[in-house]
Amino acid sequence: MAGKIAFGKRMAARAVARARRHGRVRKKVVGTPERPRLVVNRSTRHLFVQIVDDSRGHTLVSASTMDASLRTASGAKTEKAKQVGELLAQRAKAAGITAVVFDRGGNRYAGRLAALADSAREGGLEF
Repeated sequence: MAGKIAFGKRMAARAVARARRHGRVRKKVVGTPERPRLVVNRSTRHLFVQIVDDSRGHTLVSASTMDASLRTASGAKTEKAKQVGELLAQRAKAAGITAVVFDRGGNRYAGRLAALADSAREGGLEF
């Protein structure tokens, strides 16, 4: 069942549509050792971001709103997304990563995702 997404009977229509969009994005976006993939997973309360080398299947760098330094941060979810982007850029720079490809996970490029991407770019990541 490679390349297909199994949908449960109770999966909401919005989740099904997002999963389809994510499948379309993943057909084109592949992380390499030179340009790993920046993966965004967004829940209702939190934001999880990883930089992944798909050729080896390894996570190189990660950051989220669940990190100890951001867990106690106050502000709206968009503000926290900006902080996650800054933290990810710092960790990527420390790991020697300067360029990535952006995998938005089937989500619209707006709001928290746009804030995350903008702050990561300001931190020195190129995508």
